Amino acid sequence: MKFDYAKAGVDIKKVEKSVSALQKHLKFIRSGFGKPILMYHYAGVIDVGDFGIAITNDGVGSKILIAKALNKFDTIGIDCVAMNVNDLLAIGAEPLAMVDYIAIQKPDENLMVEIAKGLEEGCRISNITLVGGETAVLPDIVNGFDLEGTAIGWVRKDRIITGEKIEDGDIMLAIPSSGVHSNGFTLVRKVIEKSGVSYFDRFENKTLGEELLTPTRIYMEILKILDKFQVHGLAHITGGAFLKLRRLKKMKYVLDKPLKPQKIFRFIQELGNIEDAEMYRTFNMGMGFIVIVPEKEVEKVKELIEAYEVGYVEEGEGVFVEGMRLDVREDA
Repeated sequence: MKFDYAKAGVDIKKVEKSVSALQKHLKFIRSGFGKPILMYHYAGVIDVGDFGIAITNDGVGSKILIAKALNKFDTIGIDCVAMNVNDLLAIGAEPLAMVDYIAIQKPDENLMVEIAKGLEEGCRISNITLVGGETAVLPDIVNGFDLEGTAIGWVRKDRIITGEKIEDGDIMLAIPSSGVHSNGFTLVRKVIEKSGVSYFDRFENKTLGEELLTPTRIYMEILKILDKFQVHGLAHITGGAFLKLRRLKKMKYVLDKPLKPQKIFRFIQELGNIEDAEMYRTFNMGMGFIVIVPEKEVEKVKELIEAYEVGYVEEGEGVFVEGMRLDVREDA
């Protein structure tokens, strides 16, 4: 049986349509102080005078269910911080603070302590403060718990990076991921459950479950290059994976030299008989963040941070990985 994200229960095309339907009915826009200057990107930005305040929201998703299977909850807080902070970085904003939201079936002091360990570590890495949050006990709605957060950052209005400056001939650099990060887990879990593999089976020098719980990398090094070099585009590779490049300027994005994915990706692919294109539409495949710069900046960026040349941008449209077009499905 061939697996894909839609068969597992998450159809990206339907998700995009439902989000568009929601946005079409959100028409009111504030004017004056606090008016939006960027909407519906990785983060929104509002005008507060000399600079903009960026805001974004995200959660851990069904990775929580693997944490539950292992009874190991001390790292998912890092994922919660990372998914928000990386989205702020993807528009050039420096993270400042966040709040968390925990919806839980019943109060559990020990669980909260374990979640807090990860949140604290994520905040330390990101140099932000968790200034508050909400815990909602919802026994009639929630089975287990859900964890998400909202983060804010600041950015000079002339330094917001949306991708509009991307040009023909720009180079795509990839910063490696730490693993699966925190998306695609509906597919991961279905593949593992259907194949009869256990999260407690050995994988490399740990269990499979421990490998899957590897926390999402937080890309604070992005701030270093923004201060020194021309950066035309940034992409946090999360849900929808490399289709996220379509959030930037309408161009042709060609990843002709992608990084070699970590073994966990090939393990999932072989176990689920998943096609290559579907893997790149669902997972980061070892490349958690894409930086798009003019060719003249490439070597200087690589000297400052761990980044690898993986592709280029040219006139046209579409997202391609080693000849595969990701944004047009053959079965569509």
